[in-house]
Amino acid sequence: MAVIGFGYVGSCIAATLADRGFDVVGVDTDPRLIEELARGYCRFQEQGLADMIFRGVTTGRLRVTTDSAELASADVVLIAVGTPIREKGALADEQLRGACLELSRHLRQGQLVVLKSTVPPGTTRDVVLPLLEQSGLIGGVDFGLAFTPERLAEGTALAELRTFPIVAGGLEPDSTRDVAAFWHRVLGVEVIPLDSLESAEIVKLADNWWIDLNIALANELAKFCALYDVDVLDVIAAANTIPKGKGTVNILLPSVGVGGSCLTKDPWMVWRSARRRGVEILTAPAGREVNAGMPEYTAQLAIDELVKLGKNPATAKVAVLGLAFKNNTGDLRATPTRGVVETLVETGAQVRIFDPLVDVAHAEELFGITPAASLQEAVQDADCIAVLALHREFEDIDFAALPVARSCLLLDGRAYYSKEKIASLRRLGYLYQGIGRVGAPAAPDPHSYPVAPVSRLVEGPVAALYVESGS
Repeated sequence: MAVIGFGYVGSCIAATLADRGFDVVGVDTDPRLIEELARGYCRFQEQGLADMIFRGVTTGRLRVTTDSAELASADVVLIAVGTPIREKGALADEQLRGACLELSRHLRQGQLVVLKSTVPPGTTRDVVLPLLEQSGLIGGVDFGLAFTPERLAEGTALAELRTFPIVAGGLEPDSTRDVAAFWHRVLGVEVIPLDSLESAEIVKLADNWWIDLNIALANELAKFCALYDVDVLDVIAAANTIPKGKGTVNILLPSVGVGGSCLTKDPWMVWRSARRRGVEILTAPAGREVNAGMPEYTAQLAIDELVKLGKNPATAKVAVLGLAFKNNTGDLRATPTRGVVETLVETGAQVRIFDPLVDVAHAEELFGITPAASLQEAVQDADCIAVLALHREFEDIDFAALPVARSCLLLDGRAYYSKEKIASLRRLGYLYQGIGRVGAPAAPDPHSYPVAPVSRLVEGPVAALYVESGS
């Protein structure tokens, strides 16, 4: 079998299949990626993935190449290329079109082509099929075509590949049957066959639409709880105990914001696809607007609390710990931390950044700040420590030993510290502030501190994150 696109998703799939004893070739257009793998370097931050890749290479079960001619020998070809969006949902399909055209040159009778990349409904039928048919073969007769969405979360992807049900929709019944049999054979997981390509395409969008909107609810609930000096985590824990449907109410957790390559773009795919057919979807853009505003909201929490401490935000030293878009990953794609840093820098704050999992050069390019070489360097004389991604490396920080300034603010953007932990931090002299935690102001006023006001979302740097969230 072959995997076109050896990025995060493609590498996880290829390595897993090779580890299960199948012969896999990964085809990618990036020669630098191939060179890195050849010298034993894996750029993907997924626990266990590098070992699995190199184990497959060593055994000969996995090969990675730029030579698309290798596709001709595969019985099954999986397409897992990037599908970013342009402004508000327009699919940037250059990678997808390129992959399909290249595959069409090597397509042979009897092959099964499976698209894994997230796309708007109708893309497999209206874009992929015509491009593959340029080979001279007839879709649904000489080759099979199916869509099976990837539904993996960074940090747990390898385990999920071996356990999550696979959704499958084919161009016609034979393709649906064949792709269902393929996934059951190679992964041994439950397969959920659907009636069409479009139904399978919509499943992934529905998942991420729900997740993004749920997080938006949690974020607004956090702001609401702060109005009444109520801890949002207590409210969520209690609210989630009521039975509903086949489970219980399941409100997710508030945070500094939403990032990554899926949640920031998939709701826009929904919105645009519906609008092209004359229906105005309201919840998808509403969730995006709420979550895109959280970086600025989080920065404003820090600003307001520094003022309460008698410190000038324009001269304060702020240490940002955790730059990635979620805990325990080094992925900087559409990270909300960028918006926090940019907003703080606008006030004049001296911001230091540190994340042991990210690529230093990439972080410096994205944030315009050279990352500190160590935790100690980052927090030296800090007036505020902002924990925006609680990596494992940060879980056991000895806050008593940190060389911070007196009355240091501890801003919790994604750590979800327990009340016991918060109490211990306060005993050490820290002022704790979390999103929707006890004591958090609900609606920070950008004019509440004696420096130039932060620009609002529609004008400032966070607006760029909002527009570019699919990149």
